[in-house]
Amino acid sequence: MRRAIISDIHGNLEALETVLRDIEGQAVDEIFCLGDVIGYGPNPRECIDLVIENCHVTLLGNHDQGAMFDPDGFNVGAERAIFWTRGQLESSTDRANNERRWEFLGELLRSHRMSPFLFVHGSPRNPLSEYIFPEDIYNHRKMERLFQLVERYCFQGHTHVPGIFTESYQFFAPEEIDNEYTLGDGKLLINVGSVGQPRDGDPRACYLVLDDGDSSKPPKITYRRSSPR
Repeated sequence: MRRAIISDIHGNLEALETVLRDIEGQAVDEIFCLGDVIGYGPNPRECIDLVIENCHVTLLGNHDQGAMFDPDGFNVGAERAIFWTRGQLESSTDRANNERRWEFLGELLRSHRMSPFLFVHGSPRNPLSEYIFPEDIYNHRKMERLFQLVERYCFQGHTHVPGIFTESYQFFAPEEIDNEYTLGDGKLLINVGSVGQPRDGDPRACYLVLDDGDSSKPPKITYRRSSPR
């Protein structure tokens, strides 16, 4: 089984369409979305529709929740974007489809477990809103606690910074591993990056492909980058 794992679309329709086109050429069986379909970008309705149509599993992100309830812990810019997004999803000009979109958001789960894989938006400790930044490798207490909650491999988004955290307090950015990594016996926290708002210095949309492997080969991930045409 091959799965594309995307996250943090943030209403960026052009980036999402670009990634979906790239996924078409990767012989992928399923697409998982780790949340934050909306927030910031100008096309929340269209992005929700594409995720409904294309993704087999979609998780709740903090911006998705913020649109449904009062945004908590957001900076001023993000809060304004959430209120604007909410207005788009409450527009009377598209009432029937907006009701369907609200129902979709309201049914999203905070995590998805599929042994040995765990999928969250934020972290295994706080699936909705805890950040795990590359510099957290120096906070050994935090990392130890997070790894205690992981069976083997946890996939997450939220920071918009792709890369792999190991139990030995290392962080590997995609370019440091030539965009590929074989999943071995140790536990890993794997950030898939952001489709709509990358924050690692590379403006291209980022996602990854997970190959589950089989009895003859271990699972492997491949990071993919793409830009709108």
